[in-house]
Amino acid sequence: MNHKTHPLEAIVAWLLALLWLAPLAYAFWSALHPAAYATSFSLSAPWTLENFARAWHQAPFARYYLNTILLVCMVLAGQLVLCTLAAYSFARFEFKGSGIAFALVLLQLMIMPDVLIVENYRVVGAFDLLDTIPAVALPYMASAFGIFLLRQTFKSIPNELVDAARVEGAGPLQILWRVYIPLARHTYVAFALVSVSYHWNNFLWPLIVTNSVESRPLTVGLAVFGAPETGVDWSIITAATVMTMAPLLIAFLLFQRQFVQSFMRAGIR
Repeated sequence: MNHKTHPLEAIVAWLLALLWLAPLAYAFWSALHPAAYATSFSLSAPWTLENFARAWHQAPFARYYLNTILLVCMVLAGQLVLCTLAAYSFARFEFKGSGIAFALVLLQLMIMPDVLIVENYRVVGAFDLLDTIPAVALPYMASAFGIFLLRQTFKSIPNELVDAARVEGAGPLQILWRVYIPLARHTYVAFALVSVSYHWNNFLWPLIVTNSVESRPLTVGLAVFGAPETGVDWSIITAATVMTMAPLLIAFLLFQRQFVQSFMRAGIR
């Protein structure tokens, strides 16, 4: 049954889209024009890439990029391993207290990570990991959302495929590797996109636990770079902001269809 969109709904949708795009459009305008034209929207304003060059050389953004890439890769690798094993055990094995354990996992979905900052800081300090990239990654190595999403996907896989693998002599880990993981690839893509985008943009915890250039990710480096006491003009700050968000924006534009399809196929069944 086809549902015809009401004109009012379309108007509201366009207004919300324009409202969402306005800050992004202004950031690009300011970054691509001299400082004198940052707030002057003139079609005759000259275009320039100098703001990006100046921003790149005024702060160690190359190091910030490296730290961020290492961080998101480290977190994603840990999450994929731990979430896969936990979801597999919850989906296919019955053990004493499994219902309570999974309820505790779901309970974590309702707890904001910011609530645990003090305790996480104490634990990281006890391991003598302060001001390191592992310190930023450690509290996020396991994801309640990832466990829940993968468990639901694993439970939807037919038992006939598992029985066929057992007949061929496959053990539990072989079944996981040969049956469950390949059939859940769309869920893995969807979760990876969410994880990378979240930890690329995460700010509060990295701000607290890092103190040096060697461990700061892009978000913290950008905040330090754009602090009022640095005296950097607005066009250079927006250029640095565009450089920070550009990888995620480009990735979304290139893989938009795969992004939507992954979430559609990874829907809760």
